[in-house]
Amino acid sequence: MRFPLPDRLVTAAREFADGTRIPAEPRLAATVALLRTGAAGVEVYLLRRQTTMAFAGGMCVFPGGGVDQRDFDAAVAWAGPTPASWAEQLGVEESLAQALVCAAVRETFEESGVLLAGPDESAVVADTTTPDWEDDRAALEARELSMVELLNRRGLVLRTDLLGAWAGWLTPVFEPRRYRTWFFVAELPPGQVTRDVSSESDEVAWMSAAGAVAACDEERLFMMPPTYLTCLEIAGYADPDAARAATDERRIEIFTPTAEPAPDGVGYALSVPPRLQPLLAAHLGSRSGTSAP
Repeated sequence: MRFPLPDRLVTAAREFADGTRIPAEPRLAATVALLRTGAAGVEVYLLRRQTTMAFAGGMCVFPGGGVDQRDFDAAVAWAGPTPASWAEQLGVEESLAQALVCAAVRETFEESGVLLAGPDESAVVADTTTPDWEDDRAALEARELSMVELLNRRGLVLRTDLLGAWAGWLTPVFEPRRYRTWFFVAELPPGQVTRDVSSESDEVAWMSAAGAVAACDEERLFMMPPTYLTCLEIAGYADPDAARAATDERRIEIFTPTAEPAPDGVGYALSVPPRLQPLLAAHLGSRSGTSAP
């Protein structure tokens, strides 16, 4: 509907459809849209992946990555909604729900320096920029330290109440690398600051969600459809609290984009989740100066 497919992916999609090729097994992943209030509306934290990366090279993304086996450790210190509650909302079994939440917090710390944890259920760490924190972050990223070990060493608990479940996406079958990714949102905790620390990115920036969408529309930056649509949706909220509150009643269903004939009859485009189609149509209509279909 909005995301035209290059010929090479159209060819690949046809080969997977007729059984000529077998889809890659997807990895489990979690990503977090960090939010803060800005002068032009809700802002999101974006990292531009290095162009040498095998997956999404050159794309702007939220902090996130694959689930590690140690994210399943049931000994993790926990505050907020229980793993059982998360399992119901995320549509997975309890052990996986815990791992996804743990991975979301871990990857956010690894890739932005922001840690959604505190000494108890009512507090959050205020500064993670000191050298000792950076040593722990680097050790976590290098898999020399697990999240459980980090929390225990620091006397902290995961503040799972600071996260909100936003959406779920599965990479199309015709992509050589595939991820089943759960998207979360979280407001930047008071006192904490983001840092350009990810080894997988070459640039980071805070941008208004609406500004990020506009920059992508104008090809000044590039985002994959899930990131673009998340920014488009977040741009409709007055502040991070409102966006976070919108997740309370969500039940996540994984959506897998497919290749469909483009609306203008020229080529193919990726499909969009039904709940987002009216929002995208309205956005496209506003850009073209016409009413949405």
